[in-house]
Amino acid sequence: MLYINNIISVLEVLILVVPVLLTVAFVTIAERKTMASMQRRLGPNLVGYYGLLQPFADALKLLIKEFISPTQANLVLFFLGPIITLIFALYGYAMIPYGPGLAMYDFNLGILYMLAVSSLATYGILLAGWSANSKYAFLGSLRSTAQLISYELILSSAILLIVLLSGSFNLTVIIESQKSVWFLIPLFPIFGIFFIAAVAETNRAPFDLAEAESELVSGFMTEHAAVIFVFFFLAEYASIILICILITIVFLGGYDLFNIDKMLLEYITLPQDHSYYLLEYSTAHYKELLSLRTNEGFPGIQNLFYGLIIATKSCSLVFAFIWVRASYPRIRFDELMTYCWTILLPLVIGFIIMIPCILYSFDILPTNVSLL
Repeated sequence: MLYINNIISVLEVLILVVPVLLTVAFVTIAERKTMASMQRRLGPNLVGYYGLLQPFADALKLLIKEFISPTQANLVLFFLGPIITLIFALYGYAMIPYGPGLAMYDFNLGILYMLAVSSLATYGILLAGWSANSKYAFLGSLRSTAQLISYELILSSAILLIVLLSGSFNLTVIIESQKSVWFLIPLFPIFGIFFIAAVAETNRAPFDLAEAESELVSGFMTEHAAVIFVFFFLAEYASIILICILITIVFLGGYDLFNIDKMLLEYITLPQDHSYYLLEYSTAHYKELLSLRTNEGFPGIQNLFYGLIIATKSCSLVFAFIWVRASYPRIRFDELMTYCWTILLPLVIGFIIMIPCILYSFDILPTNVSLL
């Protein structure tokens, strides 16, 4: 039995990780084609139809490329850094609810887990830059560490407001609490701040000072090549997709779209002894309803809709990331840090003080917050 459970666990991980890596591959080609269109050029268009096989050609080239390690490098940490970065970039996907009950692990402290995992990925970048024994890699890792730690504070402070409105750290509960209105509408300024911090957190242009080609060759990954460079490459784009899914969950209602589950419930014929589900709707009732309809195939179609909804919202945010990269020039590192500590952080702290006061004044604090 233990052997079978281990096999099932491995299969669950593969079912989750393989689509993520395939999505990363197609996000790279989407970025190149989108930026090419914005800059009046073609982009990749020879390998496969419309250039769709170009990411796989690039991966094959990197995999068969000869690996050369610096002679003065600490080889253990030199290899360990990219591995740590990729592993912690993939860990966050275990908490994502792709539908009601469709998370690998529905953890009650899911938001804290996501913040912890994204913070630990910084150690991989720091180890890779220090172990390479290169001044360019070391300066890039120091920049990246300072940048990630600074903007992590903005992300966690903004998420604190989401927790205040939803009354929970659970990602599924946060989505369900947006049935009436997405948090994007009442917290639109926070959404803008969160999006800027997310761009900086993923080391994307115009905040890619950690790998500024004009200053540091290629930043913390200057000495990395071939297979271990692929780890950094996958980790970067996996982090982009993960942060876009997180923004979708906390601001755009996640898998919910105009109460699609309630609309679909109107077309379900329920057994007589379960007719009370139509009178009093709740998440618990809905989950029990799905279990009742398992043999009739309805939950599979419903879950497909949920997956398409969260994928569409996340793809829109990925496009916004690409749009920002193609539109804005890179800023200086001192400007980046000044912008964080003197503009964004005071704004977030102001909202953290103002919004709870408004909620308390109108007596609309969530139940499990007001009881504390």
